[in-house]
Amino acid sequence: MKTLFPIALLAASLTAATMPVRAAQPDVLAVKQITLELARDIAMASVEACRQEGYNVSAVVLDRAGNVQVAMRDTLASRHTLEIAERKAGMSIMSGIDSGEFLAARGDIRPELNHIDGLIVMEGGLVIRAAGSLIGAVGVSGAPGGDKDAACAAAGLKKVEERLEFAM
Repeated sequence: MKTLFPIALLAASLTAATMPVRAAQPDVLAVKQITLELARDIAMASVEACRQEGYNVSAVVLDRAGNVQVAMRDTLASRHTLEIAERKAGMSIMSGIDSGEFLAARGDIRPELNHIDGLIVMEGGLVIRAAGSLIGAVGVSGAPGGDKDAACAAAGLKKVEERLEFAM
């Protein structure tokens, strides 16, 4: 019994010495989160940009986790535009890039991804970054073409650009 203890202690020491050293991970993370007010302003500015072009659209803003923060449907926009806008934004959250950019890079897997709840590979979803951090995405649907949806979403982001750049 006396000889087993030193052998066990030596084995434990060798095991600990050969394990990789890892930095301590914090128990709580500080993350940037989009506010209701910022999400509302982005969605409304996106809808208004499309209105100026004569398009009736929906705009949906998702938070960084893909949860709906704001959903707006213009008066004459089809009810289906809400779901499509949400799914476009979902694609941007999942990929971390604009949905049109993802479509151009990975259109080959479009059919598979379009069957996943909350995702659709179409133009019109743009990421929202604040001070370099992904805080959400905006999706727009209802204009005659994803490029026009994306332009309206970009106009919505442009409207709050200063707030995003100087976010802490």
